[in-house]
Amino acid sequence: MSDILITNGIVVDGTGAPPFAADVRVSGGTIVEVGPNLAPRGERVFDAGGCHVAPGFIESHTHYDGTMWWQPDLDPLPGYGATTMILGNCGFTAAPLHRYMPAQREMIGIFSFFEDIPMEPFLQNLPWDWNLWSEYKASAERNVRVPLNYAAYVGHIALRLAAMGVEAWERAATPQEIARMAELLDDALCAGALGLSDNMHDHDGSNRPVPSLLACDAEFAALFDVMERHPAACYQVIVDTFMRMTGPANLERLERLLAGRAIRVQIAGGVPTLEFQKPMLEPMQRSIASMRAAGIDVWPGFAHVSPTNVLSIVKSLIFAQCNDYVWHEVVLAETHEEKRALLSDPAWRARARESWDNEAWDHSPLKNPQELLLLDSENGTGPLGLTLEAHAAQRGLHRSDAMADWLLDNGTRSTVHMAPFPKDEALTIALMRDHRTVGNISDAGAHLQMLCGGGENALLLTQYVRDEGKLALEEAVHVMTGKLAEHFRLHDRGTIAPGKRADICVFDLAEIERRPMRKAHDVPDGKGGTTWRFTRDAMPARLTMVNGVPTFENGAYTGATPGQFLSPVHDSARVAQAAE
Repeated sequence: MSDILITNGIVVDGTGAPPFAADVRVSGGTIVEVGPNLAPRGERVFDAGGCHVAPGFIESHTHYDGTMWWQPDLDPLPGYGATTMILGNCGFTAAPLHRYMPAQREMIGIFSFFEDIPMEPFLQNLPWDWNLWSEYKASAERNVRVPLNYAAYVGHIALRLAAMGVEAWERAATPQEIARMAELLDDALCAGALGLSDNMHDHDGSNRPVPSLLACDAEFAALFDVMERHPAACYQVIVDTFMRMTGPANLERLERLLAGRAIRVQIAGGVPTLEFQKPMLEPMQRSIASMRAAGIDVWPGFAHVSPTNVLSIVKSLIFAQCNDYVWHEVVLAETHEEKRALLSDPAWRARARESWDNEAWDHSPLKNPQELLLLDSENGTGPLGLTLEAHAAQRGLHRSDAMADWLLDNGTRSTVHMAPFPKDEALTIALMRDHRTVGNISDAGAHLQMLCGGGENALLLTQYVRDEGKLALEEAVHVMTGKLAEHFRLHDRGTIAPGKRADICVFDLAEIERRPMRKAHDVPDGKGGTTWRFTRDAMPARLTMVNGVPTFENGAYTGATPGQFLSPVHDSARVAQAAE
């Protein structure tokens, strides 16, 4: 840990209060003093002249659960001032595990498919020396060294597979299996899990609903009974306002199941912000209001960045999530020769045209070729810069055939890029200003050949504050710090104040940017080589500190790995600790 005095900065303390000039003294990993003109006491002095000093930013929705085991620098997060990441979202977690390999492989396969992460690194880089979530946490604390703090949910999908094996895909649980899930959940919450994460949204590459979608009300009731014994725990769930549009029915069910229970609830996708989701907006807002009126502590989650898709036939769930399982066959083909053979096959092409026209969701990238950009060619053949719609018109081809031809000409490692979905900006701002919402959702660590969630937080400071003036700086910082620390009950950080842990970001608002995505060829492929992921250069932060240790400084990652496994603290326990 560094004893350091940060001088001459403008503090944005994470509470939403206006910025103020002050120095910040850090000792032993803790902020010990905040005030003007603090005198050095022999510690290192960092001059923050012209910069803002904020709490470290919290990445509220990531999927680094596996990636942190083989990419310990967590690039690009330190360069964007990130100091804490939340793992285990959407029901996808690496623990608990069934004792037998088929069910274990199912959990790995689920994580790999839905988060677009190769299976081989999971199998080769994680020790898999756990069955219980508590054993997983102990293994991570022994083996993982990263530059960010991390806290993690336990996933409902993992609970089902651990208790039921592969039959979790097929049926409701028996009373005995429900009791086992409750035991496994209790183990996780006793060990410090954030809570229970759930999935009422996804279908896999074979169009099977994920196991949590088969849970009966009795199963939910048993799990919620356990959660009520752990008042710091939160229930996080993703509902569907993107594909099958079951979100309103999801919330009606949840209101019935959660009414009268003292459980904090975070609903990813709870208030849809994209233009094509407008038919879902009013019923979802009505349901959120009804749940709050019923006394349920509901926090809708939202992203400030519109989703963009990179269509790849190497590793992608996009085609399956568009309900086009014919193009998904190309993704599943194991070799590039097999992929080229499918793309060239007249019978496959006929099925692909029919699926693209009649099965893909109307709002999906496949139905909007005017938004698909031919930008990234493996061999440079081109054409480049055209939309798929224009390319298909020039060739006189169906858009499916035109994309197949373009991939054959340019190489099967080429990618097609989609423009962002149109988004309701006024609603996004309103959600940022709602005191009970979860922002800064980015999916960082997932879909690494489709997007780069790491670094999206910079847009809150640049686009929304500096460039467009839609938010005050203190509002944007609050969205990423104090409000999230309160939601996750990480009460020892999230604000700049004496006694708080020294998770700090110093940045010059004039020089930071969300840098463009670029390819990094550093993901182990399980065959002795590497494949690629999208990353981006640092924004850069002037200084990022985690638990009092600089992790990013002088334009570069320092190599320090002071991150700790964090656990939530219930308010009454926090008060008792403070009294002691």
